Amino acid sequence: MRGLSFGLMGGVLALGLGGGLGACAAAGGEEVADGSVAPELVRSAAVSARQIEDEIIYFVLPDRFENGDPENDRGGIEGGRLKDGYDPTDYGFYHGGDLKGLTNRLDYIQGLGMTAIWLTPIFQNNPVQGPEGLESSGYHGYWITDFTNVDPHIGTREDFKTFVDAAHARGMKVYMDIITNHTADIISYRECHDPEVTGGPTFRCDYRYIGEYPWTRRASDGAPINDGFLGDDGVHQNEENFANLVEATWAYTPFVPDQFQGVKVPAWLNDPIYYHNRGETDFVDEDSLYGDFAGLDDLNTAHPRVLAGMTEIYKDWITAYGVDGFRIDTAKHVRDEFWQKFAPAILEHASDLGIDHFHMFGEVYVDSQKPQHLARFTTEAGLPSVLDFAFASSARALIVDGEPGLHMDELYRADDIYAEGAKTARQLPTFLGNHDMGRFSGFLRESNPDMSDDEIFARVRLANALMFFGRGVPTVYYGDEQGFVSDGGDRLARENMFPSQTDLYNDNDLIATDATTAESNFDTEHPLYLAIQSFAKIRTAEPALRRGDQVTRLAHREESVFVFSRLDYEAGVEIVVAINAEDEAKRVKVAVDGRSEAFTTLLGDCAPNAWVPGSFEVNIPALGVVVCKSEFGVE
Repeated sequence: MRGLSFGLMGGVLALGLGGGLGACAAAGGEEVADGSVAPELVRSAAVSARQIEDEIIYFVLPDRFENGDPENDRGGIEGGRLKDGYDPTDYGFYHGGDLKGLTNRLDYIQGLGMTAIWLTPIFQNNPVQGPEGLESSGYHGYWITDFTNVDPHIGTREDFKTFVDAAHARGMKVYMDIITNHTADIISYRECHDPEVTGGPTFRCDYRYIGEYPWTRRASDGAPINDGFLGDDGVHQNEENFANLVEATWAYTPFVPDQFQGVKVPAWLNDPIYYHNRGETDFVDEDSLYGDFAGLDDLNTAHPRVLAGMTEIYKDWITAYGVDGFRIDTAKHVRDEFWQKFAPAILEHASDLGIDHFHMFGEVYVDSQKPQHLARFTTEAGLPSVLDFAFASSARALIVDGEPGLHMDELYRADDIYAEGAKTARQLPTFLGNHDMGRFSGFLRESNPDMSDDEIFARVRLANALMFFGRGVPTVYYGDEQGFVSDGGDRLARENMFPSQTDLYNDNDLIATDATTAESNFDTEHPLYLAIQSFAKIRTAEPALRRGDQVTRLAHREESVFVFSRLDYEAGVEIVVAINAEDEAKRVKVAVDGRSEAFTTLLGDCAPNAWVPGSFEVNIPALGVVVCKSEFGVE
């Protein structure tokens, strides 16, 4: 794999420079003792020159990827699984994967064709949470206690530096997963969790509606009714004044149990004044912003101290490690006004450090084909980008549910509603499944338990083709390339790549292989690994597939057939992509640019010439994809 990895690396560098490592050195790099280019200079050329649309992202949970150091499996904590959170037999506990393991497998990830890695939060977590009998661990990284340190179960700050440096030396970007909405579940409420008040143990505190904060109401045009609602006039920077206002909105009486006193870092996070304290969210209306997400302590992001504190926390991580971007967890559960201040401050800080390519994309979790639920976070909230949940739902509708191609066209026609229209849409990370929803393969098996292995493979391959060749930034969920098939969402879709001891995972029937998750699954000859690798090579080699305009050519009203073109008018290139999710071959004639006369095959089998000027015939195999390129030049 080392030879293949270096070959792809040269192709990746060529995106921005028209060459490989030699071009990097010519751009001003200096050779180090072993004759290679210094990592920071490789990064400057290979990483900084790439546009966001050029990336192919690999999304990974470190705890479930590779165990590079068994010594840190228990995080240095004694007392058994309910203290240290480690139990590799239980799907809700730490399994032992870590940053060293991830670093050791960079050849594998880059060999797949990935140019960037997004990893779940690496910060120190509360090891175990939950009521008696329902405990689970923070292996996923979203229950943070110390925002300034790496969780000892997955390594150290030095391990993270080694990982980032190693990725940058290969020309790969690193995206950190960050959280501003909440912390670990540390705060309790007297009315719910204090036995002296309740008379016995309880777990859930239902959300209590008490109305909007009076100082944060907005006029219909989005402007603040009164000055200072973000603390920028100094009035609400007075802690005592702000505390009185906040306490008036509390629904419950917060307290911190003795065992959790002072566990949060930075120290200001230990004060309940910085939290909403209104009980559990049902994810509807007001409580979606102010309620506790599954019991997690919901930060009052309207408080100027919270805004300033979170901004400084994440600026420090950029300064220390030079990471390339943030994926922002639970973005839709934070007030727009927070993002309006936070996002520009982070981008400015990164730019001051010379990281002008720094990118952020928010998680706005919606199981819907309606992009308007996403787009407002790029307009009203001011986030640069969001994860494209609408694409995930639309791809599932086309390839799993058998909906007609017309629905894909409806998705792309709405691209203009994003902040900068099609430009923003091209920067949306697209994906097929994830650690919350489940895997695309699992959706297929759920829809038809009797579907053959060959058909599941063909449909997963087809879905990846749609993602890689359509607009957006393809995002591969770890394990998909090894044929992992989830039994459901959340924990059921977080299998190990290294040998698993979890029976619930090991009985899964994986795609196109006789392997199980009880074995190490880093097979570079797996048919899905090879398919994704081939798609990545085509995308990397063709600027039109990364940055070109997308035009629908055929959106079938009855059948699951969808054809579109990616057009680079400046270079004089049109690439036709034809997707057929039907179980029989289709022959279609589609409109093309009148100058697109001769075609070459990038994937499948393409006719050599247009049918007549402005029309091209495509024969698409059952459950297949065809990609055809025409170079019509520029007059």
